[in-house]
This record gives sequence, structure tokens and C-alpha cells, in this order.
Amino acid sequence: MKNSKTIQKIGLLTAISYVIANMVGTGVFTSLGFQLAGGVTDVAAVMILWLMGGIIAFTGAQVYGELGSVMPRSGGEYHFLSELYHPALGFMSGFFSMFVGFAAPIALASMALGTYFSNVYAGINPQYIAAGVIVLVTIVHSTSLKSGGAFQNIFTIIKILLIIAFIVAGFVFTPEPQNVSIIPSSVTWSQVLSSGFAVSLIFVYYSYSGWNASAYFVSELKNPAKNLPRSLIIGTLIVTVLYLLVNFIFLYVSPVSSLTGQLDIGAIVAGDIFGAKGGMIMSGLISLLLISTISSMVFAGPRVIQVIGEDYPALSFIKRKRKNGVPLVAILIQSSISLILLFTSTFEQLLSYLGFVMNIFAVLTVIGVFIHRRKYPNMSRPFKTKGYPIVPIIFILFVIWNMIFMFKEKTLETLIGLATLLIGLAFYYIAKAFAKKGGVRNINS
Repeated sequence: MKNSKTIQKIGLLTAISYVIANMVGTGVFTSLGFQLAGGVTDVAAVMILWLMGGIIAFTGAQVYGELGSVMPRSGGEYHFLSELYHPALGFMSGFFSMFVGFAAPIALASMALGTYFSNVYAGINPQYIAAGVIVLVTIVHSTSLKSGGAFQNIFTIIKILLIIAFIVAGFVFTPEPQNVSIIPSSVTWSQVLSSGFAVSLIFVYYSYSGWNASAYFVSELKNPAKNLPRSLIIGTLIVTVLYLLVNFIFLYVSPVSSLTGQLDIGAIVAGDIFGAKGGMIMSGLISLLLISTISSMVFAGPRVIQVIGEDYPALSFIKRKRKNGVPLVAILIQSSISLILLFTSTFEQLLSYLGFVMNIFAVLTVIGVFIHRRKYPNMSRPFKTKGYPIVPIIFILFVIWNMIFMFKEKTLETLIGLATLLIGLAFYYIAKAFAKKGGVRNINS
């Protein structure tokens, strides 16, 4: 009876809100300028670019939904890769998540929040604002699942409503809309087949990252076999529609020349809609939107760290929970790393470093659905990937294509990311050696 009162579970609506919040962050409000600078200037080509990003995320969400329904334990790639391949690979994924995978995106989102907020109140140091938000959100999620979930739901609803309001305002109040068309032409296809389009897909895929968010806290979901795939798929579809509409409004409102190469796209477009004060208002609203993004990652990341602590005695201190099930130590570790990165790294360094390694683990996980079906052909699957095997193959091909161009454009950053994995591998063998001295649980040879 006591456990039923203290152990809380997450419902479908909250899980969807975490997925949406994890996805909708800095990328959609900053990356269009880079895409235009890379030569993707045709409106139809831009729409195809963002649609492709949505398709990649949707195919991945389906596969993660299937794997999570048959392996319902928190940890995301850490758990999947440990079970499908080898614990060493899973540990490398978890090690990356522990020190970079979530901590860095939190730092990225907080940097963007501080920058946008400083456009409203110029006298405030952006880093202090960013740090204050990280600390505030950490406190909220350290209390209970219920309070953290309520906080997430409220800010995600606000986020969606503000984005919808922005889209409607663009259609209704734009004084001089641009002459745009979403019908593909010969120019469209020439841009789609260009190297600039491939490079732009890097930024788009980053904007969609987070589609797998609820896979990190499967153990805390109500009816995970059904709610995990539902949350991933519904959340991804909602975000895809929002992204297409937002980017269309950007190009409908403002001329390409004023957006090319710019970072604060949202503020520029808001200025063209509402006038001189519009950019300032939009900066404040984007700051508000990013609180939801930070919150979702502060919640999801520690669930990976916690599971590692459960499996490896050398790291058992990080599995400690409060009586209500909140992984307090893991939350504090992740937020501390985020604060360190906030004050020691730049936005571009973190973004380039993250993408390549995240893609490696995502591709290996999706390949894992073939391995799992071959190993367990008769296993009951509460959710099956629609369009198998074509759907996972689409994801694999697109992401590998993305990684090839990422390596060419950001060779140094990708090599640093690979070096991090080697460090993680070394820590795996250290943790395994330590475990042999006192017994091991859930660690295989």
C-alpha cells in the first residue's frame, strides 16, 4: 500500500509533452538562416528539407516504440544497445549521455534562452540568466514526478499555443507578405540535389532531435507497451506539422535576403510582422518557450544515469532515489555538468560535437530492430514498426548520409566525439573490473 502512494507514474499526455518539449527548442528558431546561406533558398526546397527531417524522426520513433515495447526499461540507447549488442556499447552510449548527451543540449538551450532574454533586458548577463533557469528547473524536477510533470505540461502547452499564435499572426498581420510558392520547380529539385541541401539537413536533424525522449524513462510510464510508441509517434507528428508551418511563415513574412546567415530568425520575422517592438517581444517569448525544452531534458537525462548506477557497482552512488522515486543524485550530477559547459563552451562547439555521436547510437539502435526480430522471431510485440523493413532502412540511410557530410564539414569536432567514446570504453572496463570484486548484477561478458 505504501508503494502505491509513493511511486508515481507518467501518463500519456505528459509523455507526449516531454517529447514535444525535447524537440522544439533552439533549432527551429535559429537554423533557417544557415540553410539559406548554404544555398537552399527556394521555398519548396526548404519545405522538403523540413519534411525530410520529420520523416527521419517519424521512422526512428516507430522503431524505438517497438524496441521499448519489448524491452520496457528506462535508459534509451543505453538499455537497447546493451541488450542488442554488448554491455560495452551500451555503456559507451550511457557514458556519452551522462557527460554530454543531455548536459550539453541543456547548456545549449540555456545559452539561447539567455541570449534572447538579454535582447529584452540588455543590462543582464545572459550566462547568469541561463544558469538561474537551470538551477530553477533542477529544483522543480528534484521534488517529485507529479510536480515536474505538471511544470512540464504547463510550459509545453504555453509553448504550443505561442507557436500557433505566431503562425496565425504571420498569416493575418504581415503588412507585405512575400510571393512564395510551395509547388516544386526545376530550381527546387536542383537545390534538393545540392551539397548545400545535405549540409542543411544536419541542422534540420538537430532541430528534430528529441523524438526519442520518452524512451529514456520507459520504466516510469503508465502502460509503457502502449504509451511509449504512442508518445513518440504523436509527439513527432505534432512537431513536424509545427515546423513546416513555422518555416513557411518565416519565408512568407520576411525576404530571404534579411534572413540569410542570421541566428535570431524569430526576432527578425516578429519585427517584420509587428514592427520595431516585435523583435523584442518575440525574444521574450522564445525565452519562455526554451524553459520547456530545458525542463524536458533535465527530466529525461538522469534516467539514463540512474540505470547505469543500477547496473555497475562502481557507480552505484548515482542510482540513489528519493522515496518518491526521483533520481536526485543523477539530476544533480547532470545539472552540474550543464552549468560547467555553460561557462566553458561556445554554442557552435557544443552543437557540432553533439550531432555526430548522437547519430551513431541512433543508427545502431534502429539496426537493432532487425537483430531483435531475428533473435526472438516468436516474441509477442505490443507495437510493431509500420512498413517494416522499409521504414527502418529509410532512417538508417538518411542518417548515415547525414553523418558523412557532417564528418566532412566538422572533422575535428566529430573526431573529438569519437575520442569521448573511447574514454567511455575505458571506463567500462574499469567499472567491470571493479564489479568482479563484489559481484555483478545485469552485466554480461
